[in-house]
Amino acid sequence: MRILFVAAEASPLAKVGGMGDVVGALPKVLRKMGHDVRILMPYYGFISEKVKVPKEPIWEGKVMFQDVQIFETKLPNSDVPVYLFGHPAFVPRRVYGGEDEAWRFTLFANGAAEFAWNYAWRPQIIHCNDWHTGMIPVWMHETPDISTVFTIHNLAYQGPWRWYLEQITWCPWYMQGHNTMAAAVQFADRVTTVSPTYAQQIQTPAYGEQLEGLMSFVSGKLSGIVNGIDVASYNPAMDKSLTHTFTPETLDNRTANKIALQEEVGLEMNSGAFLMGMITRLVEQKGLDLVIQILDRFMAYSDSQMILLGTGDRYYETQMWQLASRYPGRMSVYLLHNDILARRIYAGCDTFLMPSRFEPCGISQMLAMRYGCVPVVRRTGGLVDTVQHHEPMNQTGTGYCFDRYEPLDLYTCLVRAWEGFQYKKEWRELQQRGMGQDFSWDKSAVQYIDLYRGMVGVAAAEPDLTIAAQPEPEIPPKKALVS
Repeated sequence: MRILFVAAEASPLAKVGGMGDVVGALPKVLRKMGHDVRILMPYYGFISEKVKVPKEPIWEGKVMFQDVQIFETKLPNSDVPVYLFGHPAFVPRRVYGGEDEAWRFTLFANGAAEFAWNYAWRPQIIHCNDWHTGMIPVWMHETPDISTVFTIHNLAYQGPWRWYLEQITWCPWYMQGHNTMAAAVQFADRVTTVSPTYAQQIQTPAYGEQLEGLMSFVSGKLSGIVNGIDVASYNPAMDKSLTHTFTPETLDNRTANKIALQEEVGLEMNSGAFLMGMITRLVEQKGLDLVIQILDRFMAYSDSQMILLGTGDRYYETQMWQLASRYPGRMSVYLLHNDILARRIYAGCDTFLMPSRFEPCGISQMLAMRYGCVPVVRRTGGLVDTVQHHEPMNQTGTGYCFDRYEPLDLYTCLVRAWEGFQYKKEWRELQQRGMGQDFSWDKSAVQYIDLYRGMVGVAAAEPDLTIAAQPEPEIPPKKALVS
């Protein structure tokens, strides 16, 4: 099959959130399975520093009264072709943000549609990701030989309103939906989310972001496929970023990474201290308000240490800085993006905090377990599907989980983790169970292939992935293009 992934991010060329990990990893696996998979993304101003890009474009066109170009390169360390959408709006060294964000990503989506229609290589399936590509399923609705999949990575971000879209681009007569996300969900041939639990949750008022009715309405074409991780890149047995590599059988070697991490970030070097790590965007979704409310007391009444890595809202950055100032030598805050330090945090910390208010899938908890770092998570979204609650009596589970989004529940869960850390033999077994989990893309890729096959009329090898058989919206059927 010929599959074109269209997204705002693709690791390692551009990565802000989990979408970048997905688009940077899944196409490589699908291509190894024998499919012609390619990626289309914006040509950001910093990409030429990460990969060699030819000066001559392979395609040129006019979109929304703008001259645009497409350049071709390869995803680093792979044979996956990458098409870079070139326009001056993407030259600044940023992925998101700016007053022109809605306009420039609508331009990108429009350019992607024109490219798919007019370039020599024509995809059978366009796999769209989040609102940045949400208009593509609408435009492709009357193109019978191109089907669309729309993946929701985060329903909270829904794109520009329809009244704005009508001012800047072409909105077909049949278009429905009050914003880009709503239109994409209705017109895509299949809709997916990045975990089965999140696919169910977005059909409820608590998680539906005011689209729960629409999500229930399209549940017949809605499915959840949990993300994977790049197990070749994130491998503690071969990761050159670490002070000492290790495996589940050589966990004693992991202690050297903990001591090195403590020294690097300015914490007291003590292998016996309970070291907590957190790598996240500092936004309300990630549970920072819970952490702020309980961390001071937890640090005061335990021997714990804490390291935080990430950037986000100024309020949360300030609050975490203030907490760190009260615990010199025990708490360190790094307000930046640093992949090398992130890997060392996974490999050196004892536990990883992820108390999210909602979490479509989450990648960090899987990376933490891969490196022997026990996660403390709230049972929501993809965290339910990837972390099993530890039961000491039965010696089962891979982490510590809590249900209610309340400070006391997080505090209690942390205390349980701290107590569990005191029992070294049982803690080691808990780490080994986490490291033994299969979070590779192989299983998820098979599910995506079955989804694609069903769309192009090839019988799937596995049972249907849809959550529930519900009628799809009454949208005019696809028609052949008028020549």
